[in-house]
Amino acid sequence: MKSIANALPSPETVFRTTLPNGLTILVREDHTSPVTVLQGSLRVGAAHETPEQAGLAAFVAGMLTRGSAHYDYSAFNAAVENVGASLTASADIHSTDFSITSLAEDFEQMIRLLADIMRRPTFPEDHIERLRRMKLVHIQEREQDTASVAARRFNESLFGRRHPYGRATEGYTETVSALQRQDLVDFHTCWYTPREGVLAIAGDVDARRIVDVVADALGDWQTNAPPQPPIEPTRIVDFQRIHAPMPGKVQSDLVIGGYGVRRSDPDFYAVRVANCILGQFGMMGRLGERVREEQGLAYYCYSASVAEQEDGLWFAAAGVNPADVGAAIESILAEFARLGAEPVNAEELADSQAYLTGVVPLTLETNEGVASTLLSLEWYGLGLDYLQRYPSLIYNVTVEDVQRVTARYLAPERCVISTAGPDLIERG
Repeated sequence: MKSIANALPSPETVFRTTLPNGLTILVREDHTSPVTVLQGSLRVGAAHETPEQAGLAAFVAGMLTRGSAHYDYSAFNAAVENVGASLTASADIHSTDFSITSLAEDFEQMIRLLADIMRRPTFPEDHIERLRRMKLVHIQEREQDTASVAARRFNESLFGRRHPYGRATEGYTETVSALQRQDLVDFHTCWYTPREGVLAIAGDVDARRIVDVVADALGDWQTNAPPQPPIEPTRIVDFQRIHAPMPGKVQSDLVIGGYGVRRSDPDFYAVRVANCILGQFGMMGRLGERVREEQGLAYYCYSASVAEQEDGLWFAAAGVNPADVGAAIESILAEFARLGAEPVNAEELADSQAYLTGVVPLTLETNEGVASTLLSLEWYGLGLDYLQRYPSLIYNVTVEDVQRVTARYLAPERCVISTAGPDLIERG
């Protein structure tokens, strides 16, 4: 196991360079095992698609591994599986994400394969239809899952389906069904660019050698992608209660909360600490202790803060017996109000701060964790010394900060309450 000191990437231990085309590469060498990992992102995602083509970014990403200029579907799978590697691609709101895990001896070949699927996908028609069918089945399954429906309705109620934060990244039946091959080709041609992209590599490599390999495979990739269309702030509601009736279900799921903070907001760390106290620490914080353990109102109950590039969410989620929906909502809102009105004690604050700082070295015990962390540091412009500064950012959060941000962002009278499950009358 690595020591904590060695586990923390720093400006002295990470090689960083930016190619002339705008692609940034970060490399952390680790020769303790013969495995190398890449985590990378391009700045193209669901935010670049129109609402009428919801799911397009995810569809394009899903097709990248199904055929490229030098690898058809069979050749791609053979190249990856024959050496026991993995190579994946997926899309999020602001990014298209790639990952590679392989033995060091095969890593350079995996980089060349990645470059080919990123730059030269062929979008074969037969695989478009196969992937479409798989996506439509997944969407149907999503619509039958109470937790998924409650969460999706929650996001939609806050931002609306025309906003990328309010619609499903994987799209909807009607939008995915309508997408044509030319739509995929045009999206890739228009938006895929190395500019401001990031590749983070950790493992048994020579940093300068692997940068040369990446530069050889991707350095001449030049595009004229237009600027990303602006995301207009869309804050629709202060309070709303919505219910999605799902007959025949034996469980109800609920999501309660509202707008949070973007990643760059000064309140990010205060929200992080407050959220840990509320629904993360130990047995899922106060929510887990009170709503689940003491009152027995939920099968699970936790809180989460999601800080996106342009906005954020802060919410609690729970799975409950349909007969207990009202009592669970009341209990969760009571915990929101209590954390916003009453100062937390010093021990509870210190425990959460110790957890949030202590978990960081654990995430850096694998090359995957290191690469993922480096990607995040670069993506959000945090700096390679961020991990050294992080403990002070968490420990500088005060009792007053916790109370202030909770009262501001989780005021019960402004919360959206989204539930999905059977109506009580149905269970009569």
